[in-house]
Formats: sequence, C-alpha cells, structure tokens
Amino acid sequence: MASLAVVLIILGCAAIQYFKGTVVRAFATIIVTICAGMVAFGFFEVLANVFISRGDNSRYMSLVPWAQTLSFLLLFVLTFAILQTGVTFLTRHPVDLGLLPERIGRVVCGLIAGLLASGLLLTAFEMAPLSLSYPYPRFDPARLDVERPQGVLLNANGFATGLFSFLSNGSFSGKRSFAALHPDYLDQLFLNRVLGIDKGGAVSSTAPAIEVPRPAVWPASQAIAEQVDAFVGELRTRGGKIAYDQAGSSVSLPVSPDSGYLPTIVRVGVKKRAIKRDAAVNGGAFTPSQLRVICKRKGYGDDPLAGGGINVYPLGYLKSADQMQVSPLISVGTDDFEGSPGAKYIDFVFCVPNGFEPVLVQLKLNSVVEIPPGGIVSADQAPAPAVFSPSAGRRRDRKSSPSPSPPPSPPAQQQEAGAEQSGLSDLSRSVTGVDLDE
Repeated sequence: MASLAVVLIILGCAAIQYFKGTVVRAFATIIVTICAGMVAFGFFEVLANVFISRGDNSRYMSLVPWAQTLSFLLLFVLTFAILQTGVTFLTRHPVDLGLLPERIGRVVCGLIAGLLASGLLLTAFEMAPLSLSYPYPRFDPARLDVERPQGVLLNANGFATGLFSFLSNGSFSGKRSFAALHPDYLDQLFLNRVLGIDKGGAVSSTAPAIEVPRPAVWPASQAIAEQVDAFVGELRTRGGKIAYDQAGSSVSLPVSPDSGYLPTIVRVGVKKRAIKRDAAVNGGAFTPSQLRVICKRKGYGDDPLAGGGINVYPLGYLKSADQMQVSPLISVGTDDFEGSPGAKYIDFVFCVPNGFEPVLVQLKLNSVVEIPPGGIVSADQAPAPAVFSPSAGRRRDRKSSPSPSPPPSPPAQQQEAGAEQSGLSDLSRSVTGVDLDE
C-alpha cells in the first residue's frame, strides 16, 4: 500500500507539472518542497510538545498520540502554501525554454517533487500510533533485525529524512543536528510502536521524562558481561528472541549482536512527575525498543549535538549486582520511589559497539537528555548498583526472585549531581520544547 501511494503521488505531481506548470515553476516547486520539509523537521517537536505537555487536559488528550504527525503536516502544508504562493506571484509571466526542454523538464521536476512529497508524507504517518503494518512493516516484529530494515518503492521516506539529516549537519546546521538527535529516524519511529505500545504510549507529557546522573556510564562487571554474551548467543540461535521468564515466554529485542561490542551500564532516572495514570502520556512505562542511547565514535569532539550517531537499545536491566533481567516492558510506579523522591534510577545494560561511547539518552519520541561531562567512568569508579524489581502491587517478571530485596537508592551525591547535570544544555533545550526542567 505504501509503495502504491508513492507511485500515485509521484505520477500525480509529474502530471500536474506537465499540464499546468513550466520548467521554472516546477523547479521552484522542488525548492519549496525542500524548504517546507526543513521547517517541518526542524520545528514539529517543539509544536507537538505544546499539545503533549497538556495531555492531562481532557480537551487535548485525543490529540496527544497524533501530536507529532499533525504538527509535522501542519508546518509542512502552511510553509509550502506560503512559499508556493510567492513562487506563483513571482513567475506570473511564464518563461518558455522551448518545446523539448519544457516537456522533459516539467516531468523530471515533477517526479523529484513527488518523491520528496511522498517521502515526507510517509514519515509523518510513521510518527502516528498506527498498526505496525501501516504505512508499511519496516521490521518483522518477531525478529527486530535493525541491520536489515524493509523499505518502500524508491526508498522515498529514507530519501526525505536522509536529505534533511544531511542538510542539518551541513551548511544549514544550527545548534543541533537532526542526524545526531535522530540517527536512523525511521527505525526509531517503528521501534517506538513495538511491543505493547498501548501499555505505555508513544510520548510522555513530562519532557524529558528521564534524567541522567553523574556518573552515568561504565563497563559492566564480569558477571554481567558473561550473561550478556549468553543472551547475545541466544539471540543468534533463537531468531532474534530471548526467553525472559521460567515459562519460556520470549521477547524480540532490537539489538545487533553481529559486530564487536562492550557490555556497558547506563544509569537512567525515571522522573516521578512523569508517572501518569493515562497510558497515552505515561513516562514510567516503556518497552526496551522505546529506550535508546545515541553513541558517537570516541574522540568525536566537544559537541554531542553535532554530526551523526548510531542507536543502541538495551538488552535488559540490573535486578541485582550480578544478575541482569530481560523484560518486554519496564514499568515504574509511584511505589518504586521510596528513598528517591525525584527520580527512580535504573541501571540498564547496553551492547555498545567497539570504538563508540554514549552521548545522549532518549525515551519514547519526546524525551532526550545529554550524558553530563565526566559522566563516563571506568569500572573501578562505578557506583553501587541501582537495581530494579517491579513493586509488589504490580506484575513481576516471573524470572525475578519471589522476595526481592528493596532496590537501593543511589548515593545522595549522585542524586544531587543528577539534579544539577540532568537535562539538555541551554543550547539544546529547544529539542523538547516546553516543560523541560523541574
């Protein structure tokens, strides 16, 4: 269906330019489409957060799951309409370049404009809370092989997002690069809808819903590293799935075990104020595919928001100092905040590719925080583990022990450091718009 839509849009744009336009206007339409796409990509998150941050208000609740899609389309359509009106006014006197140049040029420009428009439209609908089959199944939910995504005809959406990522990282770059904040953006959008999105929602009304203390990143212990290797081996032999309980229930995880990696602990704090009753805006319930760290090559420089990056998804979290838990859903409730009034810290386990290091942590579609300076430490500087087990009032993972010890809260100095260092810098707070800091 998505490929058919791409064909119809491309052919429609080519036909309109052939019968109604000129070469000059057709070429101008390409420039207008690119500019409108840049405005939509650059500001849709800010506009969407205006609605998302008011998600607890019943008047806006129905808009929350569609906030990013509607904001993207609104910005694109308004910008396109304004610029195209200006083009029509400036080219009111037609310029004829000759019979063949006109006919061929109109069609070629129409095809390019149609490719861009169809790619932008598909990207917008991938932001929406649709079934995994719509607008097309990018991955097989039973095997989340992030190295082999499916595409549509001519890779229209990949072309559109790739073009904007290139522009945002080049001459048109601002304080932040789209390629750094959203590497493999189409993968992020699909994986954000995998594994029971109705239980946790695609966004959080508190943005960001997470914080990162200092220290935040360190190599996993030998015991955890051995478990990671075993789980990665299980991924390879079981078609991308891992058993997570004693009954043999399995979960597909978006990890890439084919290349060399370093088992790494990343401490993430889920804010208490992000816990909501309504699943559509709850920041405390999320799947492994909704949490990711953005990694860059070591020695990347001083600006984590410049250049590009790669996505790395968690394999599990620490349920004890020497044991990792795999779970299809991480659910933090108000009962988990004893001794941690501001945020519940959890140590997640990631397979960070060799030669890379984490620089950003992202949750769902609208929460992103930087790992603070000095947040990456060696194993001998690692703090006491921040273990996690679901509270007694909620469902436990059956693999967890029946009477888990209460999760220790991080040291006081870590909480203070998290409060001082969490969140984005002043230069990058426009990523998430309103309601950024506590």
